[in-house]
Amino acid sequence: MRQDHLISASHLSREDIEAVLDRAADIDADPAAFRQRHAGKVLGLCFFEPSTRTRMSFDSAMKRLGGQTVDMGPVESSSVKKGETLADTVRVVEGYADALVLRHPSEGAATMAAEFVDVPLVNAGDGAGQHPSQTLLDLYTIRENAGLDDLTIGIMGDLKYGRTVHSLAEALTNFDASQHFISPESLRLPRNVRYDLHASGAQVREHTELDEVLPELDVLYVTRIQRERFPDENEYRKVAGQYQIDSETLDAASDDLTIMHPLPRVDEISPDIDDTDHATYFEQAHNGIPVRMALLDILLSQDR
Repeated sequence: MRQDHLISASHLSREDIEAVLDRAADIDADPAAFRQRHAGKVLGLCFFEPSTRTRMSFDSAMKRLGGQTVDMGPVESSSVKKGETLADTVRVVEGYADALVLRHPSEGAATMAAEFVDVPLVNAGDGAGQHPSQTLLDLYTIRENAGLDDLTIGIMGDLKYGRTVHSLAEALTNFDASQHFISPESLRLPRNVRYDLHASGAQVREHTELDEVLPELDVLYVTRIQRERFPDENEYRKVAGQYQIDSETLDAASDDLTIMHPLPRVDEISPDIDDTDHATYFEQAHNGIPVRMALLDILLSQDR
């Protein structure tokens, strides 16, 4: 990879992405070969927002590489409650670890934090901004199920606040992918994301109804409405539950459609889809292990 840090999917070239995905495939094929790759190394986990999959998969990935983790724990029991700044927190934790993973509610927090540390820093989500390691495991899942070129993908749900959407859309501009975005008008892609996609030459089409495009999709990427990011609860209630799919929805879909979701889900995907051949969201979550192992392996192996 070209950088010491992973802050945004926009920083990733096709070569960078394929290097991580190929390494992940190697790990998937022979995990034992990587078991002691980073023995003696320590990964610092700094999560200022709740997390299950991202926190646990980074923790597991580092331990499967032979390393260890240190976790700052809940914000409520950390020095943040005493008024410590983010810059000071990461500078302190840097002294305990060989790399850092940061999740923070403020967009741009990871960019700022990276200015204060000399060890690799991975953005594990910054508000409604970016979530590039999620994007890498999403791309790995797409590659394994549908391929990344000559791809037609629909991304549906909260496109305004969904950081996984912003990262995935940007990363897909490195491939021959036609992107369809399905959302309520109030949750369209932010203007800056649309501008960046068009500037990259991406094929972008926006819709308010899934049935307009469902039959032609190879992949449907569903996201939940990000209730915690709405400044007004009444605005959330206007769109809550507006986009839901169940087995009947799929009558119009291709037999080969791959359905993905970064999780957690609320009510966007009915459980009656879980046992169909379309559902890959639990496989997608499990792919967080080999992909984050690959990412850490590459970042920790680079000469600095």
